[in-house]
Amino acid sequence: MAQSNLFPAAKQCLDANDPVEKVALTTALYQAWQAGKLALADDRQIQPIGPPGRPARPRLVSPRELPQRRLHTESGRAALIHAVAHIEFNAINLALDAVYRFRGMPESYYDDWLRVAFEEAHHFSLLQERLDELGYSYGAFDAHDGLWEMALVTAHDPLIRMALVPRVLEARGLDVTPGMIQRLKDAGDNRTVAILEIILQEEVGHVEIGSRWFRYCCEQVGQPVEETFLKLLRTYYRGRIRGPFNEAARLAAGFTATELASLKELEKMI
Repeated sequence: MAQSNLFPAAKQCLDANDPVEKVALTTALYQAWQAGKLALADDRQIQPIGPPGRPARPRLVSPRELPQRRLHTESGRAALIHAVAHIEFNAINLALDAVYRFRGMPESYYDDWLRVAFEEAHHFSLLQERLDELGYSYGAFDAHDGLWEMALVTAHDPLIRMALVPRVLEARGLDVTPGMIQRLKDAGDNRTVAILEIILQEEVGHVEIGSRWFRYCCEQVGQPVEETFLKLLRTYYRGRIRGPFNEAARLAAGFTATELASLKELEKMI
């Protein structure tokens, strides 16, 4: 890590196209920050948000164009693993962008999001290794770009970013991953189950970090937390609110009982 300033160092990781390089740079970034080798020097203009560094493949398509994954076949399991790997790859970029884009936050904010980037890079590496074992690689299947599309529309405000990326898109993983784990257990793929169990445990912490910094941002501008979250959800989120919700995981990740009840009501309205 040649940089001594956190922000250009984070941008270097964000811009890396090769997944192996991005993982290595992100790991080095986290280690350099932990060792106190990076300064919070806000001395360069923030670049407008655009596409992050990523390889030419996977081809990005509409979610409607992605086929159903049949887990009784090895190729179907590989397609599911690839889909999760794509989410984790995007999550690396989202965490790095949260570090790079939003200046003037407390130092603990950068502690949190650099740790998230590091852990997402580890998740991606575990899934890439599993794909390799099955004879595939990242890019072998088509994918969609929904996570980064939300990054684009929330790039102007950390309050909105914290509300809608970790607490909506990433929180959805808390709901669906237990079902994936059970389906993979039924298919006898215990190797992938072990990876997803690691990811699920750590993703609770990632969503909790989003919840915590969303509350901080609301407090800074005097906005009520629960009402603001629901208002932003109605304003910015264009997809369906889908249940069932993993209530225990969401409560551990900083959702309130009132927010969960409101999400259930929104689910019924669509």
